[in-house]
Amino acid sequence: MGTKITGIHAIEEALKNASRGSTLYLLRGDRRNSALEIKAISNGKTAVKKVSEAEMNKLAGSEDHRGAVLDLGTRATQSQGGRIREMSVLDFCKSLKDDQGALVLALDEITDPHNLGAILRSADQFSAALIIVPERRSASANETVIRISSGAAQYVTMATVTNLSRELDLLKDHGFWVYGADMDGDPSYTTKFSKRTVLVMGSEGSGMRSLVRTKCDHIVSIPMSGHIDSLNVSVAAGILMYEYRRSNPV
Repeated sequence: MGTKITGIHAIEEALKNASRGSTLYLLRGDRRNSALEIKAISNGKTAVKKVSEAEMNKLAGSEDHRGAVLDLGTRATQSQGGRIREMSVLDFCKSLKDDQGALVLALDEITDPHNLGAILRSADQFSAALIIVPERRSASANETVIRISSGAAQYVTMATVTNLSRELDLLKDHGFWVYGADMDGDPSYTTKFSKRTVLVMGSEGSGMRSLVRTKCDHIVSIPMSGHIDSLNVSVAAGILMYEYRRSNPV
């Protein structure tokens, strides 16, 4: 088996790009997901199998499956569709036109797959061009991330890198300005984000690493007046992406 996706919205989006060898498993006798069955049959590439509740629980790895699991098949099949898009930072930079703006997110050791999935969902909504994650000590684009993203993971391009600081230097060489998120930064609503912007979001607990912080051209914060001392990183990322789009509409 290959990557398995649960969550109705995530499955709906994945079915649009699913390749031959993918299989939609539906709970036998459950009519809630008939629309998914029709979509799978319509794409002409996805097999549909009805299974018992015990089999469904085993496929999903839990009882929280809403009666449907999409298996994207082997890695070779996944590379043709239904999988998160991947690109190196260098290839991404080369693909930009001379005057083209772009929003890039660099996620510095964000380990919670739920946060990564939520960030991908916002990244799709705010047209982020690339998401960069370190190879080590970071959440990977697994089934949980795809489910939490509600299908947005199918449309977001990601780069997995061995050295985040080095990639930030590369982006700066191609005209990007790097903005790091930190509570001690300048207010985000007064910040004029450049046409080519990298937003660096630090880890859920300790924030940006010191070396990554030194690569930032600006430090920005989200002014707050509540009783807790910080926002969830996925919420903060969404707010900062909105602030970028206020300055740089699509």
